[in-house]
Amino acid sequence: MNRSSDPNPFDEEEQEVNPFSKGNAAPGSKSRVPQFVSNTLGFGPKHDATVDIPLDSMNQDSKKKQKELADWEADIKRRERDIKRREDAVASAGVPADDRNWPPFFPIIHHDIANEIPVHAQRLQYLAFASWLGIVLCLVFNVIAVTVCWIRGGGVKIFFLSIIYALIGCPLSYVLWYRPLYRAMRTDSAFKFGWFFLCYLIHIGFCILAAIAPPIVFHGRSLTGILAAIDVFSDHVLVGIFYLVGFGLFCLESLLSLWVVQKVYMYFRGHK
Repeated sequence: MNRSSDPNPFDEEEQEVNPFSKGNAAPGSKSRVPQFVSNTLGFGPKHDATVDIPLDSMNQDSKKKQKELADWEADIKRRERDIKRREDAVASAGVPADDRNWPPFFPIIHHDIANEIPVHAQRLQYLAFASWLGIVLCLVFNVIAVTVCWIRGGGVKIFFLSIIYALIGCPLSYVLWYRPLYRAMRTDSAFKFGWFFLCYLIHIGFCILAAIAPPIVFHGRSLTGILAAIDVFSDHVLVGIFYLVGFGLFCLESLLSLWVVQKVYMYFRGHK
């Protein structure tokens, strides 16, 4: 027998295998296609790349930021509760929350436009403050003019009326329309704006009435209007001059008040 033709079971199988043919690969043979494809596509042992994504560190950072935000929010809420509790305690005790700081030489009201009113509304608030100072000046000068008239024989009744106008008009103008406007600018309250418009229209009506001074109460001499000035000018020139100055002040206050109410209304409509 010729044993040279017998296949050697220990020799490696070197036959070519067609990877695209079916049934050519022996059951125990190894195909080179997977290794070739993997090497070509870069997935072989020499071309493996490891991408390290620090998911744990990212999760820890996000959790840390969430915890910081939660602590910050809790601290803000705690401070808001403390402020609200203090305000309620002050209100229940009947103590005013705003300290009196104006005028500086004798503080009687709280007034701090630069720190409490928004920047875009400060000019308008100063204009309204000038209007309030204007009505105070008008009423004080009205007392002076009527006092001169009383000394010249005008009667004591008109003097007492002028005193009543000043004592009631100055604080009421502040309480009824200037302070509501001040707080409306501070808190953006529509109710306070509405209250200001109502009371300020009454203020404008009074200024126009005082500038005319019709003879309906003690011949109108308790107010330094144009009709009262004409009435007293023929008797006493000095008194007439005082009354004419008072008439000019009431006219200026009326014009300024009309300008203020127009500006505040435009601000209210544009802001809302």
